[in-house]
Parts: sequence; structure tokens; C-alpha cells
Amino acid sequence: MKYDDLFRLDGKTALITGSSKGIGRAIAEAMAAQGAQVVISSRKAEACEQTAEEIEAEGGRAVAIPCNISHKEQLQALVAGARRAFGRIDILVCNAAVNPYYGPMAGLSDDAYEKTMGANVRSNLWLCNMVIPEMAERKDGAVIIVSSVAGLKGSDKIGVYALSKAADMQLARNLAVEWGRSNVRVNCLAPSIIKTDMAKALWDNPETYRHAVATYALGRIGEVSEVAGAAVFLAAPAGRFITGQTIVIDGGATIFGGM
Repeated sequence: MKYDDLFRLDGKTALITGSSKGIGRAIAEAMAAQGAQVVISSRKAEACEQTAEEIEAEGGRAVAIPCNISHKEQLQALVAGARRAFGRIDILVCNAAVNPYYGPMAGLSDDAYEKTMGANVRSNLWLCNMVIPEMAERKDGAVIIVSSVAGLKGSDKIGVYALSKAADMQLARNLAVEWGRSNVRVNCLAPSIIKTDMAKALWDNPETYRHAVATYALGRIGEVSEVAGAAVFLAAPAGRFITGQTIVIDGGATIFGGM
């Protein structure tokens, strides 16, 4: 292999959920920059179309297909639309997720539980089961599930979200075992606090920010490009011997022992 091709994705099609903003958008932009054709998807059509247009303005190839991941029929339409647009799906990034409840598990309603686990785990399984078989037929494919460091730690405030993200890590391991002989690789990314609009309350206020990064070995939160880089690595030839793993992207937060 030529080492200058290690991170290239030329000729590949990447379907990325939750990709009109934040981490998902950064992954789409990074993969497009490495030559992939990208399918932009989130609930709002206008946001998807704007993102796709901006990627194409930079010289990439993109198509917008809005989708609510909680509805199976919409996921089926998303996959069908991606195939119509680009013929095949080589890379699947399950990034979209929800976190509707903040508080102790004792106060968790059945509805919030079902919504969280349905969107964050079941929808990923649905999508993988729709896409992986075609990858297996070609003996080539990469799936990336965006989990979270919340799935590695206990929490008294985002417990059900953490539960769903831990389940995503196991989902990746299970699928990696099931489909590995067909050369389909399935991995997770586990970011900590990343500078996105969703986490703005944690980084926009200087005092809150200092508290947030107190246990980060690098002393700062992450940028969306730093998560996107790991996604490109896992999708590209550079990551072709990695499967069933969770790559933690947390600036050293989970290993920091304090002073």
C-alpha cells in the first residue's frame, strides 16, 4: 500500500446520521475532504440541504436526505435514497442521538427511557441491519457508532443516556464478531465534552469551563475536527485491522487522577 493513501476515501460513499451540525457535520466534511461521497441526514431538511450545498461548494460530493432515526420507515427511506444517489454505501456513521432526561434514574419516566434507548441503540441496530449485508456481499465496509465517555462512567444526572452509550459499545462488539469474516469492521468513538452548540453551556462560561476541564489531562475540551479525524481513521485503509473497539477521545479525562 502507498502510505499517502492511508486516509483517502476516494470512491467511497459515507452515510452519516445527525450530520447537519456538530460532530456529525465535521465527520461529513472530513470524509468529503478525503474523497468520499457523503449523505447528509438529520431531521430538518433545510439544515441538511445547506450542509450538503456547502460541502459541494468546497469541491466535495454530497446529497441531503432528511430522516428521523426513531422511525424505521424513515431509516429505510434514507438507505434507499443513499443507494439511489450513489449506488452503494461503504461507510456508515451512526451519530444521531437524543438525551431527553436530566436527573437521577429514580425519576426516569418510561417514555424518556423508551425514547433514549430507542433512538440511541435500537435505531443504530436497525440501520446496521439495513446496511451491513450489502457491505458483507462486497467483503468490505466500515461502521462507526458515535458513543460517549458517559458509557464508561457512572452518572447521577445522565444515567439513561450513559446506559444507551454503553449499549452502543456492546452493539459494536457484537456486530464486529458477527460480520468480521465478511471484512466488515464495526467500531465506536467515545468523545467527552466537545465544543458543539449542544455543549455550549459547559464551555461558553469561563467559570463553568474551568470546572469542566479540571480533570482533563490536556486541560481543554475537544474540537469537532478531532473527533472527525478519528472517524476518518477508522473508515480509511489506515484502520482496516481495527474492529470491535471503542476509541476514547477525551483529552485524558478518563485517565486523569488529579494532583
